Amino acid sequence: MPLSRLFLITLVLCVLGGSGGFLASRTPLPLPWLLGSLMVCAALSIWSPRQLDTNYRFPQSFRLPFIAMIGLLIGAQVSPELLSTPSTLALSMGAIIVFVPLALGTNYVIFRRFGGYDHATAFYSAAPGGLLEAITMGEAAGADIRRLVTQQFLRIIAVIGLVPLGLSLWEGHPLGSAAGMGLSGSAAPINWPVLLAALAAGIALGKLLRLPAWQLTGALLVSATLALTGHPLSLPGWLVSVAQVVVGTSLGMRFAGLSRAMLLRGLWLSLISVSAMLLIGAALSLLLLSVTGQSFEVLLITFAPGGVNEMALVALSLHANPAFVTLHHVFRITVTVILLGLMKRWLGRRRPADAENDPRKL
Repeated sequence: MPLSRLFLITLVLCVLGGSGGFLASRTPLPLPWLLGSLMVCAALSIWSPRQLDTNYRFPQSFRLPFIAMIGLLIGAQVSPELLSTPSTLALSMGAIIVFVPLALGTNYVIFRRFGGYDHATAFYSAAPGGLLEAITMGEAAGADIRRLVTQQFLRIIAVIGLVPLGLSLWEGHPLGSAAGMGLSGSAAPINWPVLLAALAAGIALGKLLRLPAWQLTGALLVSATLALTGHPLSLPGWLVSVAQVVVGTSLGMRFAGLSRAMLLRGLWLSLISVSAMLLIGAALSLLLLSVTGQSFEVLLITFAPGGVNEMALVALSLHANPAFVTLHHVFRITVTVILLGLMKRWLGRRRPADAENDPRKL
């Protein structure tokens, strides 16, 4: 597809997504700019596929700087206090190591028993993180790639929809953006040369070091370094809203090509799976409540198995210590990828029943 056409389609989609975000911002919906743009573009890709070029894929190169912007915003909020209690961090990180296999095992049972998925599809759909790694390993192991991709994306979308809503119900009143609070942007003038230099340095650093969620974490490290040395970056709230629209639009376009039947089946399985993982996370949060000094809301968001980028936005919208939350989500993904790698051999021994009941052959 010509670059000019690719850019034009992407721009139109972002405008449509932004319109959905604007409408959602007039409602009590949490993360309105993200979820509003996601819902509009998901509806377009599912119910009006003929309106889109069949060869179109949302360009990740366009999404990249906006993800990095979110990283810069989180890094600007890092303070020495975050790393001043290593024993507390060790406890919460240890709880992540407990959470990952519990969530993986629970999800595997759900996708096998309720979804009827084959051995490999159920296992890699069950991964509570490492979306790209899970999809890559699952495809190599013979998983049904359409179902695997659907479940992994729905996991992220269900989490970013359910967590703010669930916390609002827990507190008995709307929280964060649902209560009319904006993301933590700055009203100070923007130093564009410094901002763009930090953005470029963050992207380069994340890619060079091959960090988990490198698009975000590289920029986070650069911004955190500036903040700790007394030179925090200033990002306006409107720029964060634009970043939400781009992320929401790109997520919505991931539904292109999915049948409604597969989507509906994947949705209810995802709701069961995410609810089970949130219950596990809530139990661990209650255990850590008295020893970490963090609130229940912060701890629950720390365990909620969404994508790093999306959970960073949730934490920002709820003003829930986004640096602490992001640090743990990067660790969760790292632990998940390591566990998936260690269990490759187990996945290689598919039982005969799997081949007979493989959904792809039904």
